[in-house]
Amino acid sequence: MTNWTEIDQCARAWLKEAGDKIILSFQTALQIKEKTNANDLVTNIDQETERFFAKQIRQTFPGHRIMGEEGFGDDLKDLSGVVWIVDPIDGTTNFIHQKRNFMISIGIFENGESRLGYIYDVVLNEIYVAVAGEGAYWNDEQLPMLKETTVDKAVIGINLTWLTSNRLLDPAKTLIPLANDVRGTRSYGSAAMEFAYVSTGRLDAYITMRLSPWDFAGGKIILEEVGGKITNLKGEPLNLLEKTPVVAAKPRLHEKIIEEYLKKGIQ
Repeated sequence: MTNWTEIDQCARAWLKEAGDKIILSFQTALQIKEKTNANDLVTNIDQETERFFAKQIRQTFPGHRIMGEEGFGDDLKDLSGVVWIVDPIDGTTNFIHQKRNFMISIGIFENGESRLGYIYDVVLNEIYVAVAGEGAYWNDEQLPMLKETTVDKAVIGINLTWLTSNRLLDPAKTLIPLANDVRGTRSYGSAAMEFAYVSTGRLDAYITMRLSPWDFAGGKIILEEVGGKITNLKGEPLNLLEKTPVVAAKPRLHEKIIEEYLKKGIQ
């Protein structure tokens, strides 16, 4: 039988250890490489951090499998068993340029079902944790269930890139009208941070056209534990094995955004 208490304790300890190592790395020069383009960056610290988690998981829980952004996990074709989905540094550009506004994000699933979710703000030493069915926490403080709001009073997270032409949505019919109707928009450069902010009510929604599973796995579990909803543009459940657009929001606001804005311009 899976000992989730032990897994949770290990995950928290490893997050703190990894975070301490990242803070120490501020004193040394980064090795920075481009992956797919000049805006898709990876550093030696991203890689070292994921390698650290992979080593700890394999040594402590040899039957568990790993999906990681930097390639130190397993080649997963399904989600059978216990799977850790790890983003060692979510917000690498922020990490490089600002030395803040980046997170470590981990989602742990069993046969595709949510079990444990973590978002760790390394610089602020703040951790967001969710245990499926038992709620979500910001450090030791339990997060309340989300309170609904209306579109005109909402602050949403969205990158301005998506207000230009893209192959998924016609922004003139969808995101631009939404941006005009809401109280405000924000862009933080870290999907995990934006999930944490929706989960705590600092944002009311977060919309993006392209995330990988490691970008949303931890945040999905945390957000759902406070009553939030997370789907693709059509309101369908996310596939944890694929890149996908994401709409994460308070439930009624989520429905409004999907039905009154996004569905009007899906390409």
